[in-house]
Amino acid sequence: MNVQMLKTMIELQALQGFNSASSQQGTGSSPSMFQQILDETLASQLNDKQYQSRLGSVSQMIPLLKTNNYLMSKGAASYISNTSPVTSSAGKDSSIDQIITSAAEKYNLPKKLISAVISQESNFNPDAVSHAGASGLMQLMPATARGLGVTDVFDPQQNVFAGTKYLRQMMDKYDGNLELALAAYNAGPGNVDKYNGIPPFKETIAYVQKVSNKYFA
Repeated sequence: MNVQMLKTMIELQALQGFNSASSQQGTGSSPSMFQQILDETLASQLNDKQYQSRLGSVSQMIPLLKTNNYLMSKGAASYISNTSPVTSSAGKDSSIDQIITSAAEKYNLPKKLISAVISQESNFNPDAVSHAGASGLMQLMPATARGLGVTDVFDPQQNVFAGTKYLRQMMDKYDGNLELALAAYNAGPGNVDKYNGIPPFKETIAYVQKVSNKYFA
């Protein structure tokens, strides 16, 4: 049997498990049907004795292959990544959470505050771009990002560390006044100074209230 064909069919069998819910709803072949097809294909290449003694059932083969890290090999991982519509959002969230923790420790700000800002700014989407041109998790404006040394505004670590540093600067500028710091983060310190407080902008007023509510919740 063509080895590559066997590998591909095993990978597809694994994908059937990842998408079992969809299969049961009629969006694809059922796992039992797929296994039958694979069994028949294998059986056509080997006689019954060889098939039973050397390969066993497909259900036994898959755990063995996983144990040997076959499905985590470069080829299989690439195949699954390019085929399956399911993304590992949990891993991404975990990575972002670690970045927030590190930034909070470095700039001595509550992790919950940074998370509240990110939640309001981008809903934790590292690729977010606003109509005004603010980008990334903490929605940094181009000039602000450059001033903070950011070379890739869509890189989560650069974005979060730069945004946290800027928020720290605003907290220091306004003597720890959270509302003024948040207003400055949203509308710029120039507007906060101009109005000697939270600027009378609906967006900024709502922003300060929403982030504060998330932080104190």
